[in-house]
Amino acid sequence: MGVILTDGGEIEAPARALIIVAHPDDIDFGMAGTVAALTSAGCHVAYCLATSGEAGDDDMSHTPEELAAMRQAEQTAAAARVGVSELHWLGHPDGMVVADLALRRDIARVIRISRPDVVLCQTTVPDWDRIYISHPDHLATATAALAAVYPDSRNPRAFPELLDEGHEPHTVSELWLIGTEPNRWVDITDTFDCKVAALREHRSQTAHMEDLEDRLREWSAETARTGGLADGRLAEAFRVVAAV
Repeated sequence: MGVILTDGGEIEAPARALIIVAHPDDIDFGMAGTVAALTSAGCHVAYCLATSGEAGDDDMSHTPEELAAMRQAEQTAAAARVGVSELHWLGHPDGMVVADLALRRDIARVIRISRPDVVLCQTTVPDWDRIYISHPDHLATATAALAAVYPDSRNPRAFPELLDEGHEPHTVSELWLIGTEPNRWVDITDTFDCKVAALREHRSQTAHMEDLEDRLREWSAETARTGGLADGRLAEAFRVVAAV
């Protein structure tokens, strides 16, 4: 397995990673540079999306079904830009995600199928400085994801129907959360172009952003500075939590 570059130097990439988010484009705004770094290092990365983003456009000329299909296609194309081909769509209602037992079960199923060493997800904590990060779907999906990591996916008594389906328990070793109290900064300088390319695939969300690349570069540079990386470097930040 290869390595990725962080604020603390090179670290070995995990063999398998699963990213769990609420909407199409959440991954690409938050961590596509890191995904590209992981896949470049030989890590198998899979995506799990709670919704298909059918409420994520003010253009009422599209039906929810049309928008869902459009956004799934955009996310699939964006994933390919960073080396990902395994996507799991849970089909929970966009804008109305609830961290209930059904969502926990659905995420635990994907964890048992994908069997990641590391799960990357959003934060459960609201950010009062940037409200868009604190979309209720983000918080609910993250809350359910943490419960699915511990204890649901590893506990054979949790959701016995998963055993009936043939999905054996699996223990995730580590969680990487975006949007809260980071303790690891991943250097994405060499994969920044992949992040931009992935986000451009989300045409329904980014086509109007003429300054998209400049905006992303500014954010990533500020994140790198916060993490103490050298001038000119770009980064994404995570809170790394041991899960074993």
